[in-house]
Amino acid sequence: MSFLTLTKLQKSFGPTKVVHDFNMAIDKGEFISFLGPSGCGKTTILRMIAGFETPSGGTIEIANKDQTNLKPNQRNIGMVFQAYALFPNMNVFDNVAFGLKIGGMPKAAIEARVREMLALIHLDHLAERYPYQLSGGQQQRVALARALAPKPQVLLLDEPLSALDAKIRVSLREEIRHIQQQLGITTVFVTHDQEEALSISDRIVVMNAGKADQIGTPFEIYNRPTTRFVASFVGTLNVLEATVTDQSAGLVRIGDATLAIKDAIPAVNGSTVQLAMRPEAGALAGNGEATVRGKVTSSQFLGSVIRTRVEVAGKTISFDTFNDPGTKPPVIGDLVGVKIDPSGLIVLAD
Repeated sequence: MSFLTLTKLQKSFGPTKVVHDFNMAIDKGEFISFLGPSGCGKTTILRMIAGFETPSGGTIEIANKDQTNLKPNQRNIGMVFQAYALFPNMNVFDNVAFGLKIGGMPKAAIEARVREMLALIHLDHLAERYPYQLSGGQQQRVALARALAPKPQVLLLDEPLSALDAKIRVSLREEIRHIQQQLGITTVFVTHDQEEALSISDRIVVMNAGKADQIGTPFEIYNRPTTRFVASFVGTLNVLEATVTDQSAGLVRIGDATLAIKDAIPAVNGSTVQLAMRPEAGALAGNGEATVRGKVTSSQFLGSVIRTRVEVAGKTISFDTFNDPGTKPPVIGDLVGVKIDPSGLIVLAD
């Protein structure tokens, strides 16, 4: 049964509608990521859950209790902001204790809870330091501990890692996921970084122009995108034009090659369809393998991976292959065969 339920949620700013009839049921303990470009509505939905924005329509329920018109301080929600928002005149201990003091918790209980939270984020040895004495990653961990200290029903994270350098982002997102699983807290995470969303989420909501283009597990979002936007926004994408040669048998022609694909083809024989292909679904072909032919337009050596681009039937296919020290990478201008895994071809309905 769902724990956080958003029903026909809408938000308009003047004549501009930024969220359109959004529906989602989130289970208790689930980690949900809202992924999409700037202006797609993901942060607006987060702010409506928190109570910082009032919906223009629809309802928000937590544990079957309507939260739609409650003020932020009337909702049992913890929030971590992009800019940390720590109090500069308070040390780490007092920052984490702030919400507990406002809630009237006894002093001894506050002491115990703050120590528990600081141990959870591995910063108990820095309790007396002030925010200016901490690194960006440490400040964000303190902000996380402060949000978790009052034992919220839902944790909201608004692009909390975007101000950090790449290495710290990876370690901190793993730490956030570990803490979330350890506490079993329902979490909504907003990001524009696809790698973050894919690596730590139970499900991902891909937002586009105020609507959810697709909701699914990271595996589903990456491997079975349902729209061109999702396919192109999440991961690297090749889009190929193919001619349907036998709709019932799933046969299409790309260049001079005929391939059998697994997806149902919503088009008649002789018509053109758009196929999406991830880079890992292509490779340079060996002798005797079924291929499409093309000309190499670029070849980049990236250490463990070689990224090759080949022009096929007027379109460019980009694919990655693992580096083989015994095989030289192709040269620009070479005519080569490209082996395509038919199971990796996705028919784009839009």
